[in-house]
Amino acid sequence: MSIASSRSVKPEEFLLDQEPYYQPTGDEIRIFEAAYRNGLPILLKGPTGCGKTRFMQHMAWRLRRPLITVSCHDDLTASDLVGRFLIRGGETLWIDGPLARAVRVGGICYLDEIVEARKDTTVVIHPLADDRRVLPIEKLGELLEAPPEFCLAISFNPGYQSLLKDLKQSTRQRFVALEFAYPEPVLEQRIIERESGIDAGMARNLVKFAQMTRNLKGNGLDEGASTRLLVHAAKLMVAGVSPTWSCRSAVAQALTDDPDMLAAIEELSSSLF
Repeated sequence: MSIASSRSVKPEEFLLDQEPYYQPTGDEIRIFEAAYRNGLPILLKGPTGCGKTRFMQHMAWRLRRPLITVSCHDDLTASDLVGRFLIRGGETLWIDGPLARAVRVGGICYLDEIVEARKDTTVVIHPLADDRRVLPIEKLGELLEAPPEFCLAISFNPGYQSLLKDLKQSTRQRFVALEFAYPEPVLEQRIIERESGIDAGMARNLVKFAQMTRNLKGNGLDEGASTRLLVHAAKLMVAGVSPTWSCRSAVAQALTDDPDMLAAIEELSSSLF
């Protein structure tokens, strides 16, 4: 049985050619760059749709490093991250997983919603997230050392996690943490205008609508309207969909299935549009 390696990956395959639009809300860019220069892993905390993924895209562009993103889920295994042997055309090939690939090319590996992965899977990142900066690949008998350009970043939403889906202290204390929240109203309005092309007045009302829904968090809603959902609603409006239906489809229905909460959210949108 022959074993062929498929480990060579060109970093250019993952480089972002154009600058992703991102509006900073604090010192997150400066802190990220300082952590990156010191080989420190980064943890992004914040609600869904507040800009964590866009921030990572922007930082990868600023640093001119390839970005490899993994959306974590319950069935994610260590082999999914590190790699596995596959049989192709009579040969047994080793295929790097996204984590190993990012280490080899000196890229940024972003594990989105890390707490959704199984706890026995997240342990695999521990040697990369401390002073060792290595990735053991037991199936190859290889200890992969991360180059200075490699960066590990993870994210999670602490707002709705249960005790069964929280980030363990043994994991989180390896990271420099950046906390994200929804932008201030003026900045959020600017983002909606820039991302959708909608006029200032409608964008302003969408921000007011979002704040109303966010006040319902813990009173029937797990989360209020995110900036992402507001951009979706704005795009529907620009495409000719009425504001009421845009808010219903892009926001209310995305937030809940509860009939009473749907009616309450639609009443809020009707008061503004």
